[in-house]
Amino acid sequence: MANPLDGLDRYLLITADTHAGSSPEGFGPYLEQKWQGEFADWVKQSAEMAKVMRQVMGSRSIGVDGDPEIDGNRNWDTDRRLRETEADGVVAEVIFPNTSSPFSPTMMSEFGEADLGKEYPRRWAGIQAANRWLADFCQESPGRRAGIVQIFLPYIEESVEEIRWAKEHGLNGGVLLPGAPPGSGIEPLYAPQYEPIYAVCEELGMPLNHHSGGATPNFGMHMPQSLAMFMLEVTWWAHRSLWHLMFSGVFERHPNLQFVLTETGVGWAPGVLDELDNFFDRMKHNDQCSEHIFGGPTVAAMSLCPSEYFARQCHIGASFLPPKECDLRHKIGVDRILWGSDYPHVEGTYPYTREHLRLTFAGVDPDEIQRMVGLNAASLYGFDVAALAPLAAKLGPTKAEIGEPFDPADLPAAAHKCPAFAESSQRPAA
Repeated sequence: MANPLDGLDRYLLITADTHAGSSPEGFGPYLEQKWQGEFADWVKQSAEMAKVMRQVMGSRSIGVDGDPEIDGNRNWDTDRRLRETEADGVVAEVIFPNTSSPFSPTMMSEFGEADLGKEYPRRWAGIQAANRWLADFCQESPGRRAGIVQIFLPYIEESVEEIRWAKEHGLNGGVLLPGAPPGSGIEPLYAPQYEPIYAVCEELGMPLNHHSGGATPNFGMHMPQSLAMFMLEVTWWAHRSLWHLMFSGVFERHPNLQFVLTETGVGWAPGVLDELDNFFDRMKHNDQCSEHIFGGPTVAAMSLCPSEYFARQCHIGASFLPPKECDLRHKIGVDRILWGSDYPHVEGTYPYTREHLRLTFAGVDPDEIQRMVGLNAASLYGFDVAALAPLAAKLGPTKAEIGEPFDPADLPAAAHKCPAFAESSQRPAA
């Protein structure tokens, strides 16, 4: 079969990390009448929460080109979104939730349920409303958006049915696996009760996605140090899901299940996998050590070591991949890396995606680049490469452009909001 990208002098860009969501008011049509009164109250509360967040963040919440909102209507305005992402050269996107679903107890609910709240039925209604909004949003640009469905861990049977609904309604991004941090009231991800969720994802070929930010405990945001502690630890809390699923046998029981860790960095993976392999070896084979005493029964049924499960079933959503982490691609596996722009977040690469791609990928084999910036995501999430190739021929950055080294001195100060450029300058010029 002919490769639809053969002879193309441009890259097909698929970002594996974007976010979208309705304005609070826009979720209303997706809720039953019985929730409308409480929904009106929640909309008012959301406005107050947003106001407080802007006060906490101050000038750091200023978006691109001085937009006074953190993300603005980029979340739901299809025309604006297409115009801006196409200017970056992007032809398709994997979409995580962004704006919090109705009745969310916290602003962080966009990354998965981290705080149960008190009203399970109301929370579930809000999550379903957000899923139905996202399905409609993806249909506004058919074949170019893979939306990720949200579930609610306390509602296992309902979540299984929601996953089936999502598959039927074209949410091809798979499932957002919520976090279950200590103190949340949610059973950890290795709890046996979640087996039906993992089973249906494997059955339907729906990837499990876990995004940094959704698994953190309560940092006590009333303290001035809280945001700093959150930034220092946020990715580690997401990494925990990897060994929770590995060592509880989820990957063993479901060998075709695919798992994606997004916006968690890349550089951590080789060292962590080495450490997990060492733990596994001592738990499995060394009956004289404490690791075997504590972990031997757990790993007895594991037929592969952690790095082998990773190579078979795991992927890293490498949002704003910096050059030093790109250098680790062969240790991680080029086919395991999914580039992401994090649009429309203020720390994303827009509108400096082309500069980012040049900085990170100049000198890298073009075939490897194409896999990381598009083909890996297409394979995992089911994008039609042949259908997207004409768009890439028109919109994508040229291979010659990305192969040209980028001088960090040419970066505008506003670009340094993005971690992709962190290695270039610790103190950008004003």
